[in-house]
Amino acid sequence: MQLGLKNKRVLVTAGAAGIGRATARAFAAEGAKVFICDVDTASLADFAKENPGIGTTVADVSDEKAVDHLFAEAGKFLGGLDILINNAGIAGPTGPVETLSLEDWRRTLDINITGQFLCARKAVPLLRKAGGGSIINLSSAAGRFGFPRRTPYSASKWAVVGFTKSLAMELGPDKIRVNAILPGAVDGPRIRRVIEAKAKSVGVSFAEMEKKYVTQASLARMVSADDIANQILFVCSDAGQNVSGQPLAVDADTQYLI
Repeated sequence: MQLGLKNKRVLVTAGAAGIGRATARAFAAEGAKVFICDVDTASLADFAKENPGIGTTVADVSDEKAVDHLFAEAGKFLGGLDILINNAGIAGPTGPVETLSLEDWRRTLDINITGQFLCARKAVPLLRKAGGGSIINLSSAAGRFGFPRRTPYSASKWAVVGFTKSLAMELGPDKIRVNAILPGAVDGPRIRRVIEAKAKSVGVSFAEMEKKYVTQASLARMVSADDIANQILFVCSDAGQNVSGQPLAVDADTQYLI
């Protein structure tokens, strides 16, 4: 399959670890020119050392001025833009809604959806200038199921799907495709922290909660960051040129969220 990603100019938010790291490295392996940002300076330094051909900068996507700086730095390195991967997100708080703080609610939405808006707003003129392109917004299985005791996270991820569909309709005439990727439980340190918090919230052991997270999918397994990166590459490639406005699940056929 010819992906046609060589020399494409790609920006990945929260690219120093997890899904972002796997995605940035996958694009680079296809010959794309890649720039990433992250808020974790230590992870960013490690990434830059391991991947000297990929540009990096520190940026919090919920901060408008930081996003302006990000696009200025990315523009210098990439010389334009063909693909934006809106990957930055946080898990947010876990607990019954009456126990959650307004500060935690706002912070979750600020990063998970407002950050995507801020980045898309800067990216669209560049994509138009390039003659078209692709935006990928990371949502979640929580963007199509209810997620008890994780209401800020779920609300933000449902918002991503609506944002994606609306942008796809708006930008289609400009040959800009917009899709959302909805991962299930992605194996790694982040999901282990989520499972630990959920287990504590409902009063069960980590092992019991981990088993539930696995068996909520019909394939009875978690997915990997590479699984998500592979789907992103396909959708952004020539092979996916007629895929737009879609919430695309990569979740081992998750049936529900506990």
